[in-house]
Amino acid sequence: MQLYFILKKICCLIMLLLFVPLLRAQTGTTSEPVRYIGGVTIDPSVHEGRLRYAIGTENIQVMRANRKHTDIATDSGWTYNHAPNLAYWNGKFFYQYLSNPVDEHIAPGQTLLTTSENGRNWSIPQIIFPPYKAPAGVKIPEGYHGYMMHQRMGFYVAPNGRLLTLAFYGHTEDPFQEGGIGRVVREIYKDGKFGDIFFIKYESHAQWNETNTAFPFYTSAKDTGFVSACDALLKNRLKILQWRDEDDDSDTLYAENRNDDHLSALSYFHRKDGKVVMLWKKSKAALSLDEGKTFSPVKVPTLIMSGGKNWGQQTADGRYAMCYNPIESSEYRYPLIIVTSNDGAIFDNMLLVQAEVPPRRFYGRWKDFGPCYMRGIPEGEGKPPGNDMWLAYSMNKEDMWISRIQVPVTYKVTEPVYDNFNTLSTGGAIKNWNTYSSQWAPVSVADFPGNGNKSLKLSDEDPYDYARAIRVFKETQHADLRFSIYADKNTNGELSIDVTDQFGNRPVRINFNPNKDITITDGSHIKKVQQYRAKQWYDIHLVINATLKGSYDMYIDGKKVAANIALAEAVKSVERISFRTGAYRNFPTRTTPNEIPEPPLAGADNKVEKAVFYIDEVRSESK
Repeated sequence: MQLYFILKKICCLIMLLLFVPLLRAQTGTTSEPVRYIGGVTIDPSVHEGRLRYAIGTENIQVMRANRKHTDIATDSGWTYNHAPNLAYWNGKFFYQYLSNPVDEHIAPGQTLLTTSENGRNWSIPQIIFPPYKAPAGVKIPEGYHGYMMHQRMGFYVAPNGRLLTLAFYGHTEDPFQEGGIGRVVREIYKDGKFGDIFFIKYESHAQWNETNTAFPFYTSAKDTGFVSACDALLKNRLKILQWRDEDDDSDTLYAENRNDDHLSALSYFHRKDGKVVMLWKKSKAALSLDEGKTFSPVKVPTLIMSGGKNWGQQTADGRYAMCYNPIESSEYRYPLIIVTSNDGAIFDNMLLVQAEVPPRRFYGRWKDFGPCYMRGIPEGEGKPPGNDMWLAYSMNKEDMWISRIQVPVTYKVTEPVYDNFNTLSTGGAIKNWNTYSSQWAPVSVADFPGNGNKSLKLSDEDPYDYARAIRVFKETQHADLRFSIYADKNTNGELSIDVTDQFGNRPVRINFNPNKDITITDGSHIKKVQQYRAKQWYDIHLVINATLKGSYDMYIDGKKVAANIALAEAVKSVERISFRTGAYRNFPTRTTPNEIPEPPLAGADNKVEKAVFYIDEVRSESK
């Protein structure tokens, strides 16, 4: 009997030991702070990943790199641009990014700032932290090759209302820890001017101080309000934990718990219970119960990512979002997605934010393909008007972009669509449309044809990119679509129109080409329907049978011009229509060489003849 009880206790102990890991792995605890439960992953063979879109997301190019015709007065046309940070203060967006002449981590380096009142029209970038010049007599240490900039944090709105911008100087090509010099700060005033540059913290590993660095320490500033703002920042542990990348992670300034030496690019948000969810690169996360004083990082197996950043925040509707590149390859960082959550722990519905990968015009070392290093507006750094979520990122580490993500985040439409754009503001947000709008190929609401009748305008004078607008409609096998097209010219440019399914397959393909032709794809063949004239509206009507062996009929201005057209691809349904001022692209691919030096793309610095198309009266009905 005694042996029986001993064996029973042993069995219970074994069961308990087996059960404890299950308890420890509970989602939303320190053992698993977040989990993605959607089960949907990307298809790496296509840019869109075969995902659905986060409806109403507006992608806007903030800065287009250009070596010959730069708008930056003191810049020689640098083409490595990366690592944005974002804030909203005093009625404006503030957007900071790094820049080098050609390559990542190769001197010289500088940090620039651009601003916008609406997130669409941006000021000419200004250099706010110039290339570092060491004081006379201070030499570059052996093994280093000049100076560069690197930072994970760009702004801080202090309790006294002051706006600080920050950056980090270090040695090329390793600015971290022993290679670092220190973190600098200056104030941005309400009139748009800047205060002097000061160091706010010297690198912990080296003997840097006011006697051997280019700028004084912040405590020497005469403006007591500025000093007070810096003091407040230094006491905010969650803010300065973002500095850990460049500095000495054994410094007690950053955290008492340092059981992981590879935490990079912190973003964080507070859950409704007050606990802090902390997110880093490479799928790492932690839950802190004491505002970042202690935490235990873990790798989250359901978050697939690599060296790109992970951005997390609470959204205006009280829910939560994470944005990242859901692929383990660092050289091919696309697409940019969003997953959402009710509680900040369990995330679902992987959707597209930015699915475009334009050609990389200028080669540079470590210039990874795609949209990457995404950063939103951190807690405490301002709230723009409205409910939208704003996200900054670089494209190909070359151009700077921002996304306005419509909140609440959705991917389905349940009602018929009728968009005539008349109630929208000219140049403003385009509700429920997904747009890809670059500086040389913009998408906008236009006062055309006029007298209160507005339309959607797609312009294009970019030799290597296009404008694109997508409207999601109710998923159906039997779609009835109507829209009107107006071409400002018919001798240059093109407008490609695709009706797609939820995976991005394109069963219906229509083209207004530079030969003045309207063409369709009938199965595997391209057929001419008719010619079109410039400065004339064409009313298009499509009746689509999107079954496995489906077809469609096409009407122009009420006349049937094509019947029983075979679908270009077999699909089970359709749910969105795409208008694009260029041909479909899926290059680069995951096998396109990334690090082989090559000359700039021919003519990349010069505009081509402008093509303009207007879209109006977009309707969809399901039968």
